[in-house]
Amino acid sequence: MAQLYAGTSGWAYPSWKPDFYPAKLPQKNFLQHYATQLNTVEVNFTFRQLVKDTTIQKWIAETPVGFRFGVKAHQVITHIKRLKNTEDFVPRFLATIQPLAQAAKLGPVLFQLPPNLKADTSLLADFLATLPRAVPSAFEFRHASWFTDETFALLKKHNRALCVAETEERVTPDVVTADFCYYRYRKPTYTAEERRVMVDRLLEHRSQGRDAFAYFKHEETPEGAMYAAELLKEVSATK
Repeated sequence: MAQLYAGTSGWAYPSWKPDFYPAKLPQKNFLQHYATQLNTVEVNFTFRQLVKDTTIQKWIAETPVGFRFGVKAHQVITHIKRLKNTEDFVPRFLATIQPLAQAAKLGPVLFQLPPNLKADTSLLADFLATLPRAVPSAFEFRHASWFTDETFALLKKHNRALCVAETEERVTPDVVTADFCYYRYRKPTYTAEERRVMVDRLLEHRSQGRDAFAYFKHEETPEGAMYAAELLKEVSATK
């Protein structure tokens, strides 16, 4: 059966005590506890630095079988080179997260493009051609010019997911372009009705055999983590 993976974009937040983390839990044990409640996390610090193997091995050891790490692609790829001439850096970046793949704990790699990068389907096509097909990938476009049938068709051709990002300023069209889906719920709060709509949509993906990854905003308050836990509970309770 297709799987729902729900979590937040980060876990190292002492302010999540005592609502999500036990009051006396040391910070070094946060990931271990997080992984008892949620089954994925989106790692954002890989946007600014290449992760060390010792760190990756620690993550692998502290999480159970079936846990997935979504990983944000390095800014050199998306913001500095802006998808151009990345043939040298992309393999270097992917090599750092290869141990996660070997441990069957790698979720999608998120390529989050700059807000001022306008649609250029030739650029996207060239970049997609360089990405190994075995690496599950999602693309978050933050300029509305990308939301066209041409973009969606390119993603479908390469089995790359359109990241459906929902913020207070912008909502990405909910278009399926891969055999899995990727959601970023970035609003600070969600009503019970909004969360019900999420559950219905995720159940729809499951019924059609697609895994779905859903990440709530990581903030100083634990709401996102609690929303994710609720989402997992609601979906698993529905057969």
